[in-house]
Amino acid sequence: MLMFCSDAGTGMSPEEVQTAAMEGCDDWTETMLRRGYLRGGAGLRPAADATTLRVRDEQVLLSDGPFAETRDQIGGFSLIECPDLDEALRAAAEHPWAKVGQVEVRPVWEP
Repeated sequence: MLMFCSDAGTGMSPEEVQTAAMEGCDDWTETMLRRGYLRGGAGLRPAADATTLRVRDEQVLLSDGPFAETRDQIGGFSLIECPDLDEALRAAAEHPWAKVGQVEVRPVWEP
């Protein structure tokens, strides 16, 4: 899984970050589809639109926004399937988001 993260303290608005990152995404998507790597993905609305849910002592606790106190926010994800980690890292490095934020590459649990 590629998770596209940005630092909320960059001085750029969420819209500016998204516009900068979206340039080239169509080409990246087409390349990943052609290679047979892309399995799915989506962009996420800003963390301020999130609702965080926790269950403690059998009570559901809800809070607005992200639970984590961090400047890094996940802005979207792509699920890819590559032959190995090196190829996944190459695919992540080719994504336009890598130029304006960070791309976290994380293996998923296999059933």
